Amino acid sequence: MRDRLLLQEDLNFLLTHRIPRELATRLMGRISRIRNRRFTRLAIGVWRLFTDLDLSESKERDFVSIHDCFTRELRPGVRPIATDPGILVSPCDALVGECGRIEDGRLYQAKGFPYRLEDLFGSQGVAGPFLDGTYVTLRLTSSMYHRFHAPDDGTIERVTHIQGDTWNVNPIALKRVERLFCRNERAVIHMRLADGSPVAIAAIAAILVASLRLRFLDILLHRRWTGPNEIPCQHKALRGEELGWFEHGSTLILFAPHGFRPCGGIRPGVRLRMGQPLMERQEHRVGSAGL
Repeated sequence: MRDRLLLQEDLNFLLTHRIPRELATRLMGRISRIRNRRFTRLAIGVWRLFTDLDLSESKERDFVSIHDCFTRELRPGVRPIATDPGILVSPCDALVGECGRIEDGRLYQAKGFPYRLEDLFGSQGVAGPFLDGTYVTLRLTSSMYHRFHAPDDGTIERVTHIQGDTWNVNPIALKRVERLFCRNERAVIHMRLADGSPVAIAAIAAILVASLRLRFLDILLHRRWTGPNEIPCQHKALRGEELGWFEHGSTLILFAPHGFRPCGGIRPGVRLRMGQPLMERQEHRVGSAGL
């Protein structure tokens, strides 16, 4: 199974590396919005041949478009939210990528492939609170639940939108393309927790997914976005509150300042569900139950 998955990812990288990425992304966007239940059922059937797509937890089962399936809601109660006040919960369903300490503003997209936090955030000043902090990279595959949620109670103060490319972000690409996250279209959500601690969520676009819906601002960010790159707001969010969704699958990176660390059991390759413990304060300790 593992060899099969690696082969699929390798072929996926080769194919998406050689085609016009922007054109493919626009085409996928149009196809995904075709509103025809018969076509959608056929497309989902093909989708299931190549992924572990599971719609048993979905609020709806009969979709009118592929887009509706990509951005599906879940039935109430299928994602319990951890209530421990000393932790940040996972904002999404995901596979854990690289994680750990940020050392002097440097972190990793894959082993041997570092990048600078200021390049990801767009400026050193914005990255400042996290230069010696902690990060966890969360990869959303195409078959996963694509909505993401607040990791804790707090106030979303602004969103930074940075235009870029749409490189594939699968593990094969991360081991071949330097500073990949810093090249791609992305949005950084800046949040302040109730105790004043800053937290940031970087949402990274990829080929076939260059659109990000932010529910709390009611806007759709994409490569042709003509609005401001800095979007101020003062949205009070509750832990587990839905913040938005990708229009396919991609990557979230959660950043916390010095004083936080990944919870026990958080390591590359671990599969998480939204609401599970992800980071904890260093003076706090939670078990790895549920991971």
